[in-house]
Amino acid sequence: MKRFFFRCLMLAGWLAAGHAVSLYAQQGERERAQRIYEWLVTNEADSIHAALNEELQARLYPAAFKDMLPQVERQFGKLQSADAWQTGEAGGYRLHYRDLRFERLPLRLLLSFDAGGHLNTIRLMPVPAPAEAPAACDSTQVEERALTVETDGFRLPATLTLPKGAVGKVPCVVLVHGSGPNDRDETVGPNKPFRDLAYGLAERGIATLRYDKRTRVYGAACVPQGRVLDYDTEAVDDAVAALALAGRQPEVTPDSLYLLGHSLGGTLAPRIAGRASRLAGVIILAGLARPLEDAYTAQVAYLASLAGNPADERVRQQLDEVRRQAANVKLLGTARFNPSIPLPMNLPESYWRLANAYKPVEVAATLGLPLLVLQGERDYQVTMEDFALWRAGLMRHRNASFKSYPKLNHLLQEGTGSSTPLEYDRASSIPAYVMDDLSAFVRHGRL
Repeated sequence: MKRFFFRCLMLAGWLAAGHAVSLYAQQGERERAQRIYEWLVTNEADSIHAALNEELQARLYPAAFKDMLPQVERQFGKLQSADAWQTGEAGGYRLHYRDLRFERLPLRLLLSFDAGGHLNTIRLMPVPAPAEAPAACDSTQVEERALTVETDGFRLPATLTLPKGAVGKVPCVVLVHGSGPNDRDETVGPNKPFRDLAYGLAERGIATLRYDKRTRVYGAACVPQGRVLDYDTEAVDDAVAALALAGRQPEVTPDSLYLLGHSLGGTLAPRIAGRASRLAGVIILAGLARPLEDAYTAQVAYLASLAGNPADERVRQQLDEVRRQAANVKLLGTARFNPSIPLPMNLPESYWRLANAYKPVEVAATLGLPLLVLQGERDYQVTMEDFALWRAGLMRHRNASFKSYPKLNHLLQEGTGSSTPLEYDRASSIPAYVMDDLSAFVRHGRL
């Protein structure tokens, strides 16, 4: 995540920006998009900021766009070419995008404008992988059925994956996603880890239920009336409903129902388990054990180290600001909390209050269920520090098992050396040995 902070600007810079924006305001959307691209390439941060709508101008300093392209080039190599502009639709807005070809990775510049012609979206993101056929699986062993998870009036499309031709009822694992608006496959680039898990476990005689996340289906309208955005409305409520739905399926053994949470889902798995009924066990896959703000700070520092020189003044200022925000979050509910300091990741106060109050390892220690904690040793998002905290906090838990995998990253992709975000754009299925371990835990309650 790149974010750069305010520096004093010369008056001449503001005058130049004002002239450029006056011309910009007279243009159509496609011409405006082209002008934004030109300002990005020529490093005219003031002009980009002046083109934003009022809400974004209030939230972002002009320096947020300063040296944006050079920072990207330090990580992905020099910009070599730009494809033609294309247009799409999302959320009622027209999107304008073009793919920029850098030496090591193509990135997509995505822009949209509000009804008044002001810029309301500007993003650089990996170019989406082309649509692909589902991963190969043995159709003689796997079958799927569409279901719907319902919670508080929200309806989430879901898929029940079953071992075909099974004799009698089978165990079932409900898959709970990480943070962000994930689909039921937890798609990241060309990778679909939840689909991999569903097929792999079905081939081993185990059913799974996976579903589209509420934030993906409903976006900003995902919070019920009278509630606030927090862990429960983002993930926990729907996971509890999904477990109940899975337990009602005629093919599923009601007393062999398991919860598997990945990333944020792993962090929340103990909270979900505490509200679920007839649960047979919990699998925590790359679940965060540290406070969220500490992990966020560490991730920003790690990514900054990949992008450039950590001693660079701009990088230092970025990290200092992130640390200031994280420290302030820890003061929520006290007289020392400073409401003028932005909250990390632009998440609301309600979200951070529950994140601070929830202690996943402590909650897990109170569960009488079999627990399995799995961790990729190359994961930079949830690290071996978290794995050590799970082990230490659950050392007296009689039914807790632990295993880490030297080659795996956060998406359970194999690799060597330090993990980077670029790996997520490389198609790579979850290894069979992970499926074997999950199957063994479901069958026996431990590894």
